[in-house]
Amino acid sequence: MRAAVLTGGGDCPGLNAVIRAVVRTVHNAGGETLGLQEGWRGAVEGTYEVLDPMKTDEILPRGGTILGSSRTNPYKDPELVGKVIETVDKLGIDALIAIGGDDTLGVASRLYEDHKLPTIGCPKTIDNDLSSTDFTFGFDTCLNTVMDAVDRLRTTAESHRRVMVVECMGRHAGWITCFAGIAVAADAILVPEIEADLDEICTRLKRRKSEGKHYGIVMVSEGARIKGEMVTQSGEIDEFGHVQLGGIGKHVANVIEDQTGIETREVTLGHLQRGGSPSAYDRVLGTRLGIHAGRLALSGDFGKMVALRGLQIVAVPLAEAVGQMRTLYPEFMAEAEEFLR
Repeated sequence: MRAAVLTGGGDCPGLNAVIRAVVRTVHNAGGETLGLQEGWRGAVEGTYEVLDPMKTDEILPRGGTILGSSRTNPYKDPELVGKVIETVDKLGIDALIAIGGDDTLGVASRLYEDHKLPTIGCPKTIDNDLSSTDFTFGFDTCLNTVMDAVDRLRTTAESHRRVMVVECMGRHAGWITCFAGIAVAADAILVPEIEADLDEICTRLKRRKSEGKHYGIVMVSEGARIKGEMVTQSGEIDEFGHVQLGGIGKHVANVIEDQTGIETREVTLGHLQRGGSPSAYDRVLGTRLGIHAGRLALSGDFGKMVALRGLQIVAVPLAEAVGQMRTLYPEFMAEAEEFLR
C-alpha cells in the first residue's frame, strides 16, 4: 500500500496531527506514505516527500502544515486534472487522502466520481462550516485564540471607555463569531445568518453606558450582512470563485461612533486566528480523523470522508459532504440573545 496525503486551502491548527496519524496508521500495516506538497499543486506537479513515523513523530504540537498548502484548483483547466491522474499513476499511489475544506474536498469528490481516483477526504476548516461532521479540528484552537485576543482588548477598552469592534473570520457562517462572542461576554454579535440592525445595536450600547458600563465589545463576522449586503475588501476572486471579504469591522465601528458618540476602535484578527499550536482537543480530534482516514485507505474504501458524529468517527460519502455549507444553528444565537438585550 502506498498512500499519499495533501493539505489544501487555508492552514489550520491540527493539520500536522492528521498527517502524523495517517503516516503511523499506514506504516503499522506495512505501507508507505507520500506527502504531496502545497495541496493540489503538488498533485498537479508531482512534487512530494516520503514521510515516515520518525519524520512526523514530533510534528503534533506544530501549527500549520509541514506539507505546505495552496488554493490550487485542478478543475480550472482540464489539462491540470490530467496531470493529477498522471501523478497518481506515475507514483503508484493506491490511496489519495485530501485534508481540506469544501473546495479541496470538492476536487477529491469530483476526481473520484469522474475518474475513479482512490480519494479519501478529511474535513478541515477553522470556520466549522462543513456539512456531515459535528466539529472540525482547528475550530477549538481558533476560539481560544480569539478569546485570548478579546480578553486583552477588553482591558484597553475599559481603560479608555471605548467600544472595540472585533472582526472575525466567517464568510458565510457565524460559528467563530457566535461562540467567541458568548465566551467573551460580547455586547453585540453580528453573523452572516442574521441581518444586522446597527440602529438597535447603537441604542443598546448607549443604554448600557447610561447604566454604568462605559465600554463595549462588538464581535462581527467578516461576512456579516448589513441591510442584505456584505462588505468586500476588493474585487479579487480566488481560484474557487470566492471574493475577498474584509472591512466590515471598520464600517461598523464608524457607524457606532457616529451614532453613539462613544470612541470606537476596530481590530481585525485576520490570519492570527489560523496560527499557533493546536489545542488538546484539536490534537486529539485530528489524530482520530487521521487514523480513520488511514484505515479507509488500507481497506480500499474510497470516495468517503471521515467525520465526527457525536463521539464517534464515521465514514460518509464525499459527494454528500461537499457543496452544502453548514451555517450556524439558530439555537446558538437564540441562547446568545439572552445577553444581547
